[in-house]
Amino acid sequence: MVDALYIHVPFCHAKCLYCDFDSRACRDRAAYETYAASMIAYLGRLGDVGALASCRTAYIGGGTPSVLGERLVALASAVHMVAPDLTEFTCEANPESFSGKLARSLARAGVTRISLGVQSFDDAELRALGRLHAADGARAAIAAALDAGLDVSCDLMCGIPLQTEASWTATLDAAIATGVGHVSVYPLTIEDGTPLARKVDAGELPEPDPDFQAWCMEEARHRLTAAGMHPYEVASYARPGKECAHNIAYWTGRSYLGLGRSAASMLDRATYDALRGDLGAPEAADEAARIRFVQTTDALPGGGDGAPAYELEELSAREAAAEDLMLGMRMSRGVGEGMLAYAREVIGTDTLDAAIDEALSRGLAVWREVDGTRRLAPTHDGWLLGNELYGLFWDLADH
Repeated sequence: MVDALYIHVPFCHAKCLYCDFDSRACRDRAAYETYAASMIAYLGRLGDVGALASCRTAYIGGGTPSVLGERLVALASAVHMVAPDLTEFTCEANPESFSGKLARSLARAGVTRISLGVQSFDDAELRALGRLHAADGARAAIAAALDAGLDVSCDLMCGIPLQTEASWTATLDAAIATGVGHVSVYPLTIEDGTPLARKVDAGELPEPDPDFQAWCMEEARHRLTAAGMHPYEVASYARPGKECAHNIAYWTGRSYLGLGRSAASMLDRATYDALRGDLGAPEAADEAARIRFVQTTDALPGGGDGAPAYELEELSAREAAAEDLMLGMRMSRGVGEGMLAYAREVIGTDTLDAAIDEALSRGLAVWREVDGTRRLAPTHDGWLLGNELYGLFWDLADH
């Protein structure tokens, strides 16, 4: 019933200056123990009703899951127990809380992939972000994960204070040299209310330069592609066979379940109705074809600490189709004729074809043969001007 599982770990050793994620600085081992135990118990209840029996990917994120140490290993083992047919199992980690011992233990527990928050291989840039690790620590963490037989993804950030063209190319080259199979590249965003935003407002640091960030994204595509990593999504590069299957599930309309406060879920109507009671979620409107919901409290159903609360977004069949088109255009392979045929049924042939024609005429998309099938795929301009391309299709939800 659920294709992908996400578990949110809300703890970090320290909050980074730019972070507005739902996480809290905490070094309380008792809090770690309580959280892991409650999540393991909840997974057991979901396993009893077979909710995760068909799950193919799992992802433990945060926050910084690696701060849990051996409790993360226990949590990973519980996931594998209730979802025995996983083809990919990712845990996020930060270099300062990751070790060879933890890597080996996670591999034995069924984890296949580590996503490391590296951000930069320049120590001055890391300090400017409020990161706790140094570049050498990131290299050591990557080596430890690879030595344990785990696939590794490396997150990098561009537009960081103090970053230059030379330091960005050095960071890209350093990431390539580690031998990781996957790299994600994100422009720094200044989020309201963060310490970094206050520094920018006070004139202590400059705003990120969008032109420089665009250059960084172009340089990343050039260097990572030359190193054998293909750009399969707007911000993601992978060696053949190392694409993140879990994230692809998000971008291709597959059902996913998120556990923990701030964790997002997206289920089709039948799956939502089947699991609603076990999740403690409210009833959805009759016309909803797809339900997205975010947990807003720490409570877990049946955990003895109150009922969970959720924010619901209910999508009609038309809205769900528009969303699938929008997210599909994040992928380098774009969307296929099957998805387009379904979208024509629920959106309307003339309306959809007008949006496609506009994307083609503006040079944002092109028809392309991929694996022997015809697909509507983003062009290079469509990649650079993603918000314009995505907007063309998301606007179909309300046309």
